[in-house]
Amino acid sequence: MAAPMSRMRLLCITGLTASGKSGLALQLAESLGAELLSVDSMQVHRGLDIGTAKASAAERARVHHHGLDLVGPDERFSAGEFSTYARGVLEEARGRGVPVLAVGGTGLYLRALLHGLAPMPPADEALRATLRRDEDARPGSMHARLKGIDPASAARIAPGDRVRLERAIEVTEGTGRPMSDWQSEHAFSDSPFEPRVFALRRSREDVRERIALRVDAMFEAGWVDEVRRLLAGGLTLDAPGMAAIGYRDIADHLTGGADEAVTRDRIVTATRRFAKRQATWFNRQPSIRWVDPRPDLAAALLPEVRAFLEGS
Repeated sequence: MAAPMSRMRLLCITGLTASGKSGLALQLAESLGAELLSVDSMQVHRGLDIGTAKASAAERARVHHHGLDLVGPDERFSAGEFSTYARGVLEEARGRGVPVLAVGGTGLYLRALLHGLAPMPPADEALRATLRRDEDARPGSMHARLKGIDPASAARIAPGDRVRLERAIEVTEGTGRPMSDWQSEHAFSDSPFEPRVFALRRSREDVRERIALRVDAMFEAGWVDEVRRLLAGGLTLDAPGMAAIGYRDIADHLTGGADEAVTRDRIVTATRRFAKRQATWFNRQPSIRWVDPRPDLAAALLPEVRAFLEGS
């Protein structure tokens, strides 16, 4: 584990899915001679490339990326594990004198990185197996169970987000205290950073259209074949990687479910709902500075960003 860090200046680029944050971060990193750290809970999985909008080989050749392909699609990678990994990356890069920009839209990962997480018990695999069986038999049962024991967490977690539902239930039932209480008590106060967080602000209509266009581009890029390869390799629907938006929908299509057009529409709808949840979370973060997209945005921000990172 990396040694404790003094307050490090860290630039973060975040925002809604399909808002253009990765492109902005790539331009800034190239201008600064910086590296990028992906703050995305699904891009950590190997083999999930197209559907998670992972940086391409060409983009990785332009700027070195961290946080991609850390575990298999059948492995879990918690926010706490990400925080430990990411802080190690940042400390090592600081030792080399190279800035690293954090970019991504997973709110919990970003909070874990910047402020740490509340100390909570380890995973209970037996309970998780039971929860999965119950959810398969009665879809919605996990969300209902969590709502009965921790309404605050249930209000924040989508009914289809099995990974976060499992965690909230096991923490609450394992400790006798709602996970929301653990998080509130901790208040994410362990911060070794002096962050500056930018987010791209787009209209709701613009985001909805960009999501539809990106889903179409993913299908054209071979997303269906990507899922076909994962299933052929033995990946099951309850694997952590399959929780990424669209993967289970495409798996259903490949096993005789909805046709491709209906599957595409379902994914667009699910992604738009995800963006709405992201917007709710980001709008509650007073430290975020919203910027409007424009062709020269990276160049316009560069002097301020450089001055911030240099401490001037």
